Amino acid sequence: MLQRYLQEGRIEAGCDEAGRGCLAGPVTAAAVILPPNFENELLNDSKQLTEHQRDLLRPVIEREALAWAVAMV
Repeated sequence: MLQRYLQEGRIEAGCDEAGRGCLAGPVTAAAVILPPNFENELLNDSKQLTEHQRDLLRPVIEREALAWAVAMV
């Protein structure tokens, strides 16, 4: 299970990336700030989820997050 926060009382963003790395090809990175009371049994490292689970979780996060961003480079 993921930690709820690193330092209580601070607004923190969770970040993750996927790709071959900066020397080998494109990288996609995402950051999200979730409300303190957010819970979802699927929430985990995206690499540990199936594609179907990620597809289910994405609209929930986009709807309920305080802020989120995705970038591809």
